[in-house]
Amino acid sequence: MLYQQIARNKRKTILVLTGFFILVALIGAAIGYLFAGTTVGGIIIAGVLVAIYMSVMISQSTEVVMSMNNAHEIHLAHEAPELWHVVEDMAMVAQVPMPRVFIINDPSPNAFATGNDPQHSAVAATTGLLQIMNREELEGVIGHEISHVRNYDIRLQTIALALASAITALVNFAGNFWWFGERRSNDDDNGTVGILTIMGSIFLIILAPLAASIAQMALSRNREYLADAGSVELTRNPQGLISALEKLQNAQPMKDVAPSSSSLYISDPELNRHHKRIAHLFDTHPPLEDRIKRLEEM
Repeated sequence: MLYQQIARNKRKTILVLTGFFILVALIGAAIGYLFAGTTVGGIIIAGVLVAIYMSVMISQSTEVVMSMNNAHEIHLAHEAPELWHVVEDMAMVAQVPMPRVFIINDPSPNAFATGNDPQHSAVAATTGLLQIMNREELEGVIGHEISHVRNYDIRLQTIALALASAITALVNFAGNFWWFGERRSNDDDNGTVGILTIMGSIFLIILAPLAASIAQMALSRNREYLADAGSVELTRNPQGLISALEKLQNAQPMKDVAPSSSSLYISDPELNRHHKRIAHLFDTHPPLEDRIKRLEEM
């Protein structure tokens, strides 16, 4: 079952890439039509820009993500002995290479994993997590993150993060050009088809970041349940993760977190209880109570 999930995750990576590139092509076509009168030219320019952005983002994913979240790397065990040894133990049990270890100076308890594959992975934990979790709870959390590494979720999320950020950059470029540049003038725009095309292009550009974010959220929610089960498999102690998730229910939002990387964390770092009435529509994670219930039923 585990290897089937890993293979399915790799197939999902291809589907996510395909969907995101189609969205990028549509955005490029819309921008090209609005500002240059050529959809093909817009697609080519968007493709080149995204290819450059993705090559940089993916080749340096760990550095980029850790920098976005103000994490600093620890290189020796004595700098954070408990965290270091728990990461080492979980990696050994999961039979994956030892990830790089980072710490985020934030009182809110949280953690995440990133990288392109198990050979180039990294795990980060906040100072708040290290302060409130006992050994069993920390093992549950790190086991969850190592499961993301073993299941190749880190690759899926890194690609989704890179493409979502690239789409946002394209949309920002279109917005700036709209305000400070000059839209093309074409008599064909005066017809019904031209007007509808313009409206559709503007509508697409406005909704593109939302579509990219929803795709990220759906991927994140689906993978969290599997990582929870993977943590139990590694630790043989479901109560450790259950207790950790119960503590995370009372956590406050993180002070300084990059919104585009929220889906990487074990629990939503931007959690705002005042918005819970919207039925978790735009949550990056499944509700903690649902995750706890699933663990209790295992």
